[in-house]
Amino acid sequence: MAARIERITFVGSQGDDLAARLDLPAGPPRAYAVFAHCFTCGKDILAASRIANALTEVGFGVLRFDFTGLGMSEGEFENTNFTSNTDDVRVAADWLRETYRAPQILIGHSLGGAAVLSVAGSIPEVRAVVTIGAPANAEHVSDVFSASLPQIEAEGVAEVELAGRSFRIRQQFVDDLRNNFVLDCAKTLKKALLVLHSPIDNIVGVENAAEIFSAA
Repeated sequence: MAARIERITFVGSQGDDLAARLDLPAGPPRAYAVFAHCFTCGKDILAASRIANALTEVGFGVLRFDFTGLGMSEGEFENTNFTSNTDDVRVAADWLRETYRAPQILIGHSLGGAAVLSVAGSIPEVRAVVTIGAPANAEHVSDVFSASLPQIEAEGVAEVELAGRSFRIRQQFVDDLRNNFVLDCAKTLKKALLVLHSPIDNIVGVENAAEIFSAA
């Protein structure tokens, strides 16, 4: 039997249909993982594909999905925030539990890494968490649109261009970033943790990895 892919949808935390794919190994999965993508990215980015392929080759099933308002998922990005992202991860884990088996591993890239750190404690079956280039605090992501913060604070919303695409970011998104404390979650994680970070990352500095590791 060859490795296979199932394209699925499930209802996200805000009631929208989320697009997902489940990468499955050739034989029965030894365990399942959920992959959370980076800020404004999607489930089909190269990093997600390579990680999923590598894991299926050694027997893991990997569920990766587009957060609400991104990629092929329904919903409006401007109505989402970091908390809704963590809730989407939790819903993805619920879907796996109900359909196959609950995930034992959560993997998150960049802001997705902060999201899986924040939500892992509420998913009892999770045994291990992996962060890849994750910030030690969710507010770090606002650095990429710092030039627009004055407009957001004055008008409540701004059109922000990120990686050649336009996104509407509201004040509620910024406030939510400020009110989420990732390191507090790391301190109480009580699960295996693998922190991966490039030493030459010029967006999320490697010192963030040290902070996460030290907190855990």
